[in-house]
This record gives sequence, C-alpha cells and structure tokens, in this order.
Amino acid sequence: MRHSGFHLTAGTICRDSATRLWLAASFFLTAFGNHPTIAADQTKPEKGPRVTKAAFGKTADGLETSLFTCTNSKGASMQVTDYGARLVALHVPDRAGKLANVTLGFDTLEKYVDHTAYMGCTTGRFANRIANGRFSIDGKEYKLAANISPNHLHGGVKGFDRHVWKAAEVRQPHAVGVNFKFLSKDGDEGYPGNLDTSVTILLTDDNELKIDYLATTDKPTILNLTNHAYFNLSGAGAGDILPHKLTLNSDYYLAVDAGVIPTGKLTPVKGTFMDFTGPHTIGERIAETKFGSLPLGYDHCFVLRGAKGALVQAARVEDPQSGRVMDVLTTEPAVQLYTSNYLDGGPKNGGFKQHSAFCLETQHYPDSPNHAEFPSAVLRLGEKFQSTTVYKFSAK
Repeated sequence: MRHSGFHLTAGTICRDSATRLWLAASFFLTAFGNHPTIAADQTKPEKGPRVTKAAFGKTADGLETSLFTCTNSKGASMQVTDYGARLVALHVPDRAGKLANVTLGFDTLEKYVDHTAYMGCTTGRFANRIANGRFSIDGKEYKLAANISPNHLHGGVKGFDRHVWKAAEVRQPHAVGVNFKFLSKDGDEGYPGNLDTSVTILLTDDNELKIDYLATTDKPTILNLTNHAYFNLSGAGAGDILPHKLTLNSDYYLAVDAGVIPTGKLTPVKGTFMDFTGPHTIGERIAETKFGSLPLGYDHCFVLRGAKGALVQAARVEDPQSGRVMDVLTTEPAVQLYTSNYLDGGPKNGGFKQHSAFCLETQHYPDSPNHAEFPSAVLRLGEKFQSTTVYKFSAK
C-alpha cells in the first residue's frame, strides 16, 4: 500500500492513528477552554504580593534551613531565613525607582554559620550586654555564658541567632512575610524559664519592614529582643555610611565604661558628639567617639522620648546619594546606634569594612537587670512580652 509517495507498514499505520487521536483530543480540549499547555502556564512566575520558599542548606547537626523571598505589590522585596529568624536582604527603591539591597548579608547558610557579626538576626534572649554575665531575680542569682569575657553579649555562645526557628508564611491584605517561633528551654545559656518566642517579619505595601515580637515564660526570666540588621541606604557594599544624615528622637544616652557596660548615668546629648536631635552626618563627629582601646565609632544606647509602649518615632536616616530615607518607629524605650566598628573587611564578615553599615537596634537598656533605675526587662509567669519596630522606607 502506498500513500503520498511513502510506503506504509502496519507499524506506521498504528503510529499515524495515534497521531490522529491526539489531534482530535487537542481540538476537543481547546474548544472547551482546557488547552494542553495550561500546566506550563502555571509555572510562570507569580505576580503581585507573594512569598516563595527555597532550601538554604543544612546546619552541622543536619537541620534543614529555608530562605523565604517576600515581594510586595510595588515590587520591593525582602529575604529572611529560619536560621536565626534573620533578615538576609531587603530591596527598596531609590529616588529614581531603582531597587537595591540595603542590608548586609550572605548568600549561603555556611557563611552565616561562620560569621561573628550577628548580621540581620533576631538577638536574644538578651540583646546587648550584661555585666559579668550575672543578674538576680527575686534574690536568686543566675550566671550566664561570658562570651565576651567577663561579660555576656547577645544571648551567649548559642543565642537565638544560632538556632533554626519554626517558620510559617504570612499573607495579609497589605503585607507579606514570615512568622518564626522558637522555644528556649529552661537553663538555655543560663537563663531561667521555658520561653516561647514568636517573631513576625513583614514587608508591607508601604515599603515598611515591620517586626512584631511576642513571648511568654513559665517562670520569671529576663528578655530583651531586637533585630541586628546592618543598613546602608546606598546599597550593600556601596561604600561607607559616614555621609548618611541621622536624626534621633533622644535627649539622653547611657554613659558606659571601658567594657561598654552602662554606668547607670543618663547623660544629656546636648552640645556633644552624641547630639542627633537635629540631622547630622554620621561621620561628622565620629572621631570624637574614640574611647580607650575600643574601635572608632558609635556603639551607644540612646534613650527615646515618648510614652512607654507607644509606637513612636525613634530615628530618621537620609542618604544624599540615593535619596533613600529610613524612618524607625518602635515601642521600645531605647535604640542602640552601632556603626559596624568591628567589621574588618575579612572573609568571615563578607569582605565588608568598618563603617560600611549602621545598626539601629531598638531595645531595652543594656545591663537592665543590674540597674533598678532602668526600665525592667523581667518577664514573669502570666505576663506577655509584646514589642513592635517598623523600618519605613521612602525616597526624595
């Protein structure tokens, strides 16, 4: 049998019949709106507010970690990871609408495990310093890890930044993000009580990075939570932040000793290099911060104006180069200004150099448990710790 100049075998006829059946099925599906390529269409990138999840690597003890990318309706995005309930990247627009990452971070879990600068992490149980790693509650003394001997810093040897948190995506009408939860067990790094902690990190449609903290305990303990994000409004790796203009809603700062432990004295900022009640560039008077053997730069806690527990303006930072502006609002009583004094350009810190970023860590006062005159950082059974900080980004 011959057809169209080709010799057809039985096998050829079978294949040709199968082709006809496939064409008929395709026509049928097309006619009823079920095109065979619909599955491929579903793989196209999602548009609009969204959260996507990807593997981020394993810890030394075999725990899987994840990286979450959250994009708002305007195209700004943030990345967070469950390793340390940590901000990894934050892309926001400049005055021309160009997006850039404005926070220091790393692209792999291994680099976070190796680094020592607390980049982007949730810091706890107690952020900042506790003198001699000791404090008392109701007459009972507790001894903490002295990880910057003789003092305690940022929760100890294995603080909240070194744990993998439980993570769940959050989608709200005008925000997307991730909720992180962690149970810090009684005796963890020397702290009393089983502490249940929840941290929700959101990116709103108004280009706000919003962080909500919630915690409860089953026995009296101390708590001071913050996020240790390093910001450079020109973009991560775009040089130092000394030309950034800073305004702080603060009339007093905490005087410290050579170990950066508060002396208990609230010192007026007026007329000093600590006065940011009006805008000053960070580098304008930074040379005056030199104190003993400490590296050059700001590492000071500023007492904020405003009602206790109310969400108030804490700071504003303006970058003349990019036009980006960051407003900081918080319910916390203080903010720690840190100008990345210890970054040395080495590989463990991502090659970032001294003053390549600034931190504005909203928190309770350092060493609060050892100063009765400071706002209390004690959390008791039946109480609920709640705190909110907002980093709002705009451009001019």
